[in-house]
Amino acid sequence: MKFRIAYVAFLTTLCGITTSSAQTLPKEELTFLTAEWKGERFPDGRPKIPDGLLERAKNIGLDDAWTVLKNEGYTNQFEGGWKLIQNDVAVVGRAVTAMFMPSRPDVEKAIKERGTTKQGRKGNTNAWPIETLTRGDVYVADAYGKIGGGTLMGATLGNAIFSKSGNGVVFNGAARDLQELQNIKGFNAFVRDFHPSFIEEMVLMGLNSPIRIGGAIVLPGDLVIAQREGVLFVPAHMAEQVITTCEFVTRKDQFGFEAVKSGRYTTGQIDSQWTDEIKTEFLKWLTQHPELGTMTRAELDKVMSKRTW
Repeated sequence: MKFRIAYVAFLTTLCGITTSSAQTLPKEELTFLTAEWKGERFPDGRPKIPDGLLERAKNIGLDDAWTVLKNEGYTNQFEGGWKLIQNDVAVVGRAVTAMFMPSRPDVEKAIKERGTTKQGRKGNTNAWPIETLTRGDVYVADAYGKIGGGTLMGATLGNAIFSKSGNGVVFNGAARDLQELQNIKGFNAFVRDFHPSFIEEMVLMGLNSPIRIGGAIVLPGDLVIAQREGVLFVPAHMAEQVITTCEFVTRKDQFGFEAVKSGRYTTGQIDSQWTDEIKTEFLKWLTQHPELGTMTRAELDKVMSKRTW
């Protein structure tokens, strides 16, 4: 009997039944799981990466960002193998996560009744995460790779998502209405496939909870960087380090190309730890390229001290 009581209590906490939002991870648990994040949070506890960092993240390379994470021990953050609406529209923003499972009549009935009568929710459960979106969010859903009957979004929901977030989606599942979705300027979707069917036999079992997207782990608030080659999920507390390092790599590569081409330095000198002379020359060169941003000697020394790329 004691075990049964404890088990019920565990499920209650996990599913967020004691909170006001269906299937939502309790704020205390989300804060615990993202304890490394020291910045601002949304009311539900989701890390709120600043808008300024999101804008900067749009200009970094996914390969460089992956390398920074790998060197810090984060090796389960990338997933490839997607189909896209647009090949040239990246999706960058904060993750809002959703976990779907195969439906079971009693469970789906209970979840929908609670959602409609106590929380004022409307429509199928695949629309519920959209209600929580804010500007800069990315709807990331694990639909366990289901294609036929696994279409989490069509044209109507696609427009609703873009209207609320100004962003796209990442679905470990499918989408429908490809022709209409292509007409949403600036919108993109990373999905396993497109299919003409409607969603069926699926139910939302987790909202803003940790999820698995293929071989990657995703937590609410993670920085999503989705580009043509795949999707990278950067833990919120790593976002600034990843962005700053990637920005430096871009500057370093341009400076190094010019320095090697002019014969001032060899490739070996540029691709190893820099001497004080090279650092001084780099900072001087950077003042002549204001479009690349500024950098102090302290910032340069810090990023170079962690250099393993």
